[in-house]
Amino acid sequence: MQISIISKKESDFSCDALILPFFEDDYGYYDNLIPSLSKQIHKAFQKEFSGKLNQTTLINCPEDLKYDRVLLAGLGKKEDITSEKIRQSSAKATCFLRDIGMKEIAISSGLISSSGFSISSFLEGSLLSLYKYNRYKKDDNSKNINSITILSEYSKKLEEEIKKTKIIVDAVYFVRDLINTPANDLTPSKLANISKSLENKLTSVTVLEKPDLEKLGMGSYLSVSKGSDEPPKFIIVEYKGKEIPPVVIIGKSITFDSGGISLKPSEGMEKMKYDMAGGATVLGVIKAVSELELPVHIIGILPATENLIGSSATRPGDIIRAYNGKTIEIISTDAEGRMTLADAICYAKNYNPSVIIDIATLTGACSIAFGNTAIAMMGNSPEFMEKLKISGLNVYERVWEMPLFEEAKEYLKSDIADLKNSGGKSGSLCSSAYFLYEFANNTPWIHLDIAGTAWNDKDKPYIPKGASGIGVRLLFDFICNLK
Repeated sequence: MQISIISKKESDFSCDALILPFFEDDYGYYDNLIPSLSKQIHKAFQKEFSGKLNQTTLINCPEDLKYDRVLLAGLGKKEDITSEKIRQSSAKATCFLRDIGMKEIAISSGLISSSGFSISSFLEGSLLSLYKYNRYKKDDNSKNINSITILSEYSKKLEEEIKKTKIIVDAVYFVRDLINTPANDLTPSKLANISKSLENKLTSVTVLEKPDLEKLGMGSYLSVSKGSDEPPKFIIVEYKGKEIPPVVIIGKSITFDSGGISLKPSEGMEKMKYDMAGGATVLGVIKAVSELELPVHIIGILPATENLIGSSATRPGDIIRAYNGKTIEIISTDAEGRMTLADAICYAKNYNPSVIIDIATLTGACSIAFGNTAIAMMGNSPEFMEKLKISGLNVYERVWEMPLFEEAKEYLKSDIADLKNSGGKSGSLCSSAYFLYEFANNTPWIHLDIAGTAWNDKDKPYIPKGASGIGVRLLFDFICNLK
């Protein structure tokens, strides 16, 4: 899609449709800017339009304007305006215009800019909302917008903001595509090949194969892969834009999760292709950081595997030895994500990181607690956790801190091993994180559970049904604001 900034008045530009944002019950802004529209705008406010958040109204375009349509878009009350509300409003307006067949649209930026907000938020909401996954449809007759023009005075700062927005949205699209791809077309091997496509002058990719992993003693991770004919791939993606201790981001990368011998119910199992959402997010973050060549050092780790039933599959009751030497009693083979993350966290310590962050679709308990409204966060580093909270508010991918009480360790006690991999349903959100803490120990570490937010069963304002791509914007903002 073509994105451009043009320093023209609304009355002098030409395209299929013009979006005019409005605050609630405040219709006078465009009276002098576009005098010929004033009468229709006032009439709309008297009847069907008030400027409430996400409200849209299409009005007739006078002959002196070179648009087919003009769309009024509500931002809500001026005193309550936020970047998130701007994103939501733009998503609603843009999708409306797409659905009625508009191809080239323009956005009037003056009202938003004069309120102290960047028009890039409006563009971000528009672009994020237009995502569609049609790869497997033989006949794709979907309607698409081809260009978005921002009507604004040009500035270098705005150009940089627009460039950054496009790169971040592209990364979210990339992640959504990966998560939406069915497991037969996204095996661990294929995920490794996609990771290698990110290599450039600042980004290197290393893939550890099964013999390497056996030699290293990654028994916890390897135990998950035993039921599958697909070999595991331990993918390491390093972006080095500066010689500093790295931030290590580990993404759960189960490309399909049947639950193993502790088999999941058949209803809804088709969604288990999204159990690699954490790994996809890691790749998306590094993709965006790399394209902007930021002065940071990030190492992404994706312990990729399938979790299937097979004659060699790990059984409940088995004892597994992890990379750090700890033994684990398998209670449930459907508690597999933590098994892969445990070895990855231990391996990440070899890089002497400033912080380790793991992001994972880890527990159903997270979905029960938060639905799809927040990411559960636990960890041992208050400093970095506070920064993540701020980033969550900045981009509206909110995180909510849950306790990492020492009592959670009681759920993980085993009679015959150092710990067991599941403590049952009671307290499972916290005990699952505490299992990972047993491997992080004193290294600064944060766990993000995106089980409830990685996938949507229905459309949200700028997140279409299916893969959300959540976590990319959160972690990108976090990394940008590290000092």
